[in-house]
Amino acid sequence: MKTFRTDLHIHTLLSPCGDLEMSPANIVSLAGQRGLDIIGITDHNTTKQCELVWKLAQKTNLTVFSGCEMTSREEVHCLGLFEDFDALRVFQDYLNQHLTIIPHNAALFGYQVLIDEDENILEELENYLGASLDVSIEEIERKVHELSGIFIPAHIDRPRNSLFSQLGFFPPELKVDALQISKLAEEVTIREKYKISQDITIVKFSDTHFPSDLGKIYTNFEMESPIFSEIKMALAHENGRKVQVP
Repeated sequence: MKTFRTDLHIHTLLSPCGDLEMSPANIVSLAGQRGLDIIGITDHNTTKQCELVWKLAQKTNLTVFSGCEMTSREEVHCLGLFEDFDALRVFQDYLNQHLTIIPHNAALFGYQVLIDEDENILEELENYLGASLDVSIEEIERKVHELSGIFIPAHIDRPRNSLFSQLGFFPPELKVDALQISKLAEEVTIREKYKISQDITIVKFSDTHFPSDLGKIYTNFEMESPIFSEIKMALAHENGRKVQVP
């Protein structure tokens, strides 16, 4: 087995809260410089910048998985990651269908710009990406898994926009591949506080919005190779694969 330093929660400049320096090229460059082997691109309620990050990473040793950070009807943040761009495009259609339409105010929330390889602006998204979808967290989970994706509720220990802050409990019918804790949280403490079974994998990712944070928080994935099926096995602790929060 090999150990891969992995961060599956990174925002680009397309997220309204993402710094304008979080361009695809800068993300790929910094991830390599700071020792990451695998990253996930997870902008708020959109997947539109993922493919460019993946394309730029093909010239490097960095592996990029594509997805997004969704906001459920209950205001719970959760990550979805997909193996290929066919699934990603289907999920983008799902996001387009269910995002609550709120006109974006860049002065209040920051820019939402989609750029090309030369960092020219292709589009400024008109609807606020920080809005919620009009579907429940259970419905989002089912859609992600219908597309053979990975579903991970984000920063579950935070006092807002987390599974426990918004719902107050872990829905028994919710099928998660892991739970993400935030950078200052300790796994043992969180498991005890929320009575999380040892059968559920805990991961820690950066939720990077600024270049200075990229590479600081990660989880080690022990597996054969940096491919999607191996990520799934590691999260499930199958066939000798596993994850370990440093």
